[in-house]
Amino acid sequence: MGRLESTSVIVTLADRSTSLPRPILLVLASWVWVVGAALAQTQGNTGQGGSPSQPSVEVNRSESTSTGPTRLRQGQGPASADERTPSERGEATERGDRPEQLLPPNVEPPYVPGEFERYVQRQVGFAPLIRRLGAELVTGATDTKPGEMSPLVPADYIIGPGDEVLVTLWGSVDADLRLVVDRAGRVSIPRVGSIQVSGLKHEELADVVMRRVGQVFRNFQSSVSLGQLRGIRVFVTGFVVKPGAYTVNSLSTVVAALLKAGGPSASGSFRDIEVRRGTEMLGRFDLYDLLLRGDRSSDRVLQAGDVVHVGPVGVQVGFIGSVNRPAILEMRAGETIADALRMVGGFSAVADRTRLAVERLRDRNSGRVAQLDLPRDDASTLGHGDVLRAFSAVTAALPSLRQNKRVKVEGEVARPAEYVLPEGSSVRDAIRAAGGYTPAAYIFAAELMRESVQKTQQENYDRALRDLETDLARSAGTQRVSGTEEAGSQAARTIANDRLIARLRALRPSGRIVLDMPVDATDLPDLALEDGDRILIPARPNTVGVFGSVYNAATYLHQAGRRLDDYLRLAGGPTKGADETSVFVVRANGHVISEQQDAGWFRRGNAVSQMAAEPGDTIFVPEEMDKTTFLQRAKDWTQVLYQLGIGLAAFQVFRSN
Repeated sequence: MGRLESTSVIVTLADRSTSLPRPILLVLASWVWVVGAALAQTQGNTGQGGSPSQPSVEVNRSESTSTGPTRLRQGQGPASADERTPSERGEATERGDRPEQLLPPNVEPPYVPGEFERYVQRQVGFAPLIRRLGAELVTGATDTKPGEMSPLVPADYIIGPGDEVLVTLWGSVDADLRLVVDRAGRVSIPRVGSIQVSGLKHEELADVVMRRVGQVFRNFQSSVSLGQLRGIRVFVTGFVVKPGAYTVNSLSTVVAALLKAGGPSASGSFRDIEVRRGTEMLGRFDLYDLLLRGDRSSDRVLQAGDVVHVGPVGVQVGFIGSVNRPAILEMRAGETIADALRMVGGFSAVADRTRLAVERLRDRNSGRVAQLDLPRDDASTLGHGDVLRAFSAVTAALPSLRQNKRVKVEGEVARPAEYVLPEGSSVRDAIRAAGGYTPAAYIFAAELMRESVQKTQQENYDRALRDLETDLARSAGTQRVSGTEEAGSQAARTIANDRLIARLRALRPSGRIVLDMPVDATDLPDLALEDGDRILIPARPNTVGVFGSVYNAATYLHQAGRRLDDYLRLAGGPTKGADETSVFVVRANGHVISEQQDAGWFRRGNAVSQMAAEPGDTIFVPEEMDKTTFLQRAKDWTQVLYQLGIGLAAFQVFRSN
C-alpha cells in the first residue's frame, strides 16, 4: 500500500473518532508511516545476518526528499572501545602484578633506598637527599593515565585485530562509526560491506576505506582515523619493583613497560636491560642514554609476548658535595672519574675545580680517604662503594690580610660611596679614597660599624638577655608573699618584667666600635679595615639632649663653657621620682660617663654634674625603680626593731639564768 493511500485510510479512521483539525491529522499520519517504514527496514537488516562483532546499523532514507543524505546510525553493539570486553581488546583477564593488588587504588609503593644509598646519605646528613641517578623517573610512574592508551599514532603503524577505526562520512551519506577490527582483520561498514584492513599501515587506511565506500556512494567526503589501540601482553622480569605480566598498548616501548613495573629496584640495574622475543635477544637498553642525553634510539617498540629483563646492579659509586646533581651512579667497565663528573652535571658554581676527595671502600683499614688532583687524575677508575666529594671554594674563609676590602664611606666626605680597597688597607686609606673630610665633619663622633663586631655583640646580648630572664624568673619564684597586697604587687612586677624582656628582645646591636679620640681630633685612628665595614662621618652638632625623669625633656642649644649640670637645670632638674645617683651621659663618640663612677661608701659622685658639655652629648636621668612609701619604710623598720628587741630580751633571760 502506497504512502498516500495508507495516509488516507489513517486520516479517515481518525476523522470519525476525533475532532482534531484535518491538517494536524495529516501530519500525524505521515509521522506514523515513517516510523513504521524505519522499523520494517531495521527488522529486514537484522534478518539478513551479519558479523557478530559489529554493531547493528539503522539506515534512514526519506523517499519524499530524494536529494537528502543517507544516514547510517550506530546501533546498540559494543561500538565504543571502552565498552568492549577485555578479550575483545586483546587484554588478559588476569594480571601478574600481584604487589599492585596489595595497595589501595592509585597508591604506589614507597621508594626503598638500597644499603649503599643509606650509607652515602649518612655521609651528607639529612640534606640534600641522595638517590640513584634516575630514581625520580621511575618513582610514582606506574599510574596509567588516560592519554597513555591513545598516543599519537605514527604513519608506519601496522593495523591489526583489536584496533578501533573511526569513520566519519558526510555529503550524500551521513555516518559517524566506531568500528573494531575483528579477528579476521576486517571492519564492516553498513551498505558497503567488509573491508580488509589488517596489515595496512596507518597512512594507507584512509585511502583504502574511501575507495571501498566510493564503490557504493558518490559525492561524499570522509575522515578515517584510529581510536583505541589494541592491547598487547608483555613480561617484565628480573630486578624490578613489581615483576610480572602487563597489558600495554601496541605502541608501548621498553621504557613504558619498565615504568609500568615500577622501574628497577634498589638492586636492579639502570644500564643492563635486555629485550627478548622468543629465544632471540633483540638488544640491550641503557636508561642512562635517555637520562643523560635524551637518546631513545634503543627504546624499541614491543610486540605481544616480548620480555623485558632487568639485570642486577653494577658498580655503584657516590658523588656528593659541590656538584650540580649529587647522586648514586652506576658505572660500566672502563668509565672514569671524568665520566662520573659528567653524569652529575659537572661542578657547581662555587666548587673547587682543582681537586676531589675519594673514600675507597677497599682502603677502609688504611688511609681510606685520598685526594685527587684535577685534571691529572681524571682518567682514574672507580670501584664498588667509592664515594667522591667535591669541595666548595667559599665555605673556608681566606685570611683577612689576603682579602680585598669592600667598604662604604658615608657622611661628611668629598665622595661618599662604596669602595673596594686592596688588602692591608686602613680606615685612613678609606677616607683618602673618599676624597677626605668636608669642613663640617665632626670626627670625634665618627661611627665605625663592623659586621663581625655586630655578630659578636648579638651573641653576647642574647646571652645576657637569657641570663636576665632566668634571674627574674628565679627571683619571682623564690620570693615569699605574706599578704594580698604583696601578691598583687608581685604579679604587677612579673607583668612589667615580661614587657621589659619583650622590648629588649626586639633590640639589635649596631656593631659600632667606639673610637677613643679627643674632642678636637682631626683624623680617625689608623685601624685595619675588614670586609663590609661602614664608616659614617657626621656633621658637627650644636645641641645637647636631656631625657629621662626630668620636668622638661628636650634638646637644647650647645653653648661653650656650660657644664652638664647647667643643662639639667634648664630641663627643670630631676623629678621627685628620679634616681639622682644614677645619672649618666652618652658622648657623641659612644663613651658613657655616670655618677656611679666616682661614688663610694661615704661620698656621692659628681662626675656628670661638674663635667663640661660637648656638642652631641645626651644626658639621661633614670627613674627610681624601688619606690616605697614612708609608711612601708616605717613598717619595715618597726619589724626590724621588734625582732631585735625580742632577741635582746631572750639574751638577757639566758644570761640571768
